Amino acid sequence: MRTTLTIDDDLADRLKEFATVHEVPFRQAVNDTLRKGLEQNSPTAKPTPFIVHPFESPFRAGIDSQRLNQLLDELDADAFVTMASAK
Repeated sequence: MRTTLTIDDDLADRLKEFATVHEVPFRQAVNDTLRKGLEQNSPTAKPTPFIVHPFESPFRAGIDSQRLNQLLDELDADAFVTMASAK
């Protein structure tokens, strides 16, 4: 069915980018996006379950791997103070 549709500029840009990335015509990008949106909002649609994948860290409990640089700085500062006081 042919119809005229006014799409906001920001949405049109996103749809064009989607079409380019997925190498599909603009028309197909619009139709696919509308289908997905309508399926998600359908009263019969079941939400996709969120699955947590456990990760075993090589660090002990309580060690924040994101703060290792801070720990290294503190150790360097302690070593510097120890060396300076030994002189």
